[in-house]
Amino acid sequence: MKILTMFALAAATLAIAVVGAGQLGLLSGAPPEQLGVIDGRLQRPSANPNSVSSQAALYPGHPQLAYANIEPLSFNGEGEAAMSRLAALLGQTSGILIVKRQPDYIYAQCTTPVLRFTDDVEFWLDRSAGKIHLRSASRLGRKDFGANRARIEAIRARFQP
Repeated sequence: MKILTMFALAAATLAIAVVGAGQLGLLSGAPPEQLGVIDGRLQRPSANPNSVSSQAALYPGHPQLAYANIEPLSFNGEGEAAMSRLAALLGQTSGILIVKRQPDYIYAQCTTPVLRFTDDVEFWLDRSAGKIHLRSASRLGRKDFGANRARIEAIRARFQP
């Protein structure tokens, strides 16, 4: 019984330390050096199962192709108006900070509430395809446990007409 109590105390102490580290920003990670659109492409998906991209198929043979693949956002009307609507939606969403906004590109940082992990999210208006391509990736951790996909699908549900 004494060992079980010591184990429970150690587990509780570790949990408090991890939450404290998160609240101090120690789990946010560093922003990626290269983001944005280059030759009509967002950055490739992560090599680990912790990102999603509507352009994953542009990287055949990628080790996380199946995990990362997600549909782009669809819209009706003018692309710039859709991007403005998307920016407004993101700006009203708790935990999302728009870092860069251009008529055809949005870069935002998403922070989880408890552990304060930061993920990087990009949206690019592909005028020729009439779609908004996207990428969402975790900065830290080998797995995201579906968090990036869930975030994008929640945005999609609020964005779609």
